[in-house]
Amino acid sequence: MTRLLLASAALAGAVIAATPASAQLTEETARAAVAPFYDGLTAAPGKDAAALIMRATAPQWVSCGTNDVCEPRDQVAARIAARLKGVPDLKWEIKEILVSGNRATVRGEATGTPAGEFFGVPHGGKSFKIMSIDVHTIEGGKITRSYHIEDWAGAIRQLSAE
Repeated sequence: MTRLLLASAALAGAVIAATPASAQLTEETARAAVAPFYDGLTAAPGKDAAALIMRATAPQWVSCGTNDVCEPRDQVAARIAARLKGVPDLKWEIKEILVSGNRATVRGEATGTPAGEFFGVPHGGKSFKIMSIDVHTIEGGKITRSYHIEDWAGAIRQLSAE
């Protein structure tokens, strides 16, 4: 009986050891992993958005805006830096996080006032508020892949409204 219990305990330990840390993702650990990413999406004087994006993501991270088009983190970080210049008060807020396995789905909200033309809409001093949905794969505390959609069409409607 003692041998059977020891064997069972050893097997259970092996199963736990073989389970990837990402399978233990909780809302709290997911929030800790993605918070620097959303901080990088939020404009602030002197902030190094690219460094925050790099801190939150693994070197092989890709960001996918569609199922077929994914960009590496260097390209995404450059695009984010450009967006922050175009919308100098951009704020991206985490509204809700849902966790499943090693994935975190984030419902976010972005607000801002473009400093000039934005997606073809002439500068008019108006602001926008949009929703985003992101599905992040998190491994070892870093984001390794993100699928995202943002309601930029809604921003355009708000900015061009009479």
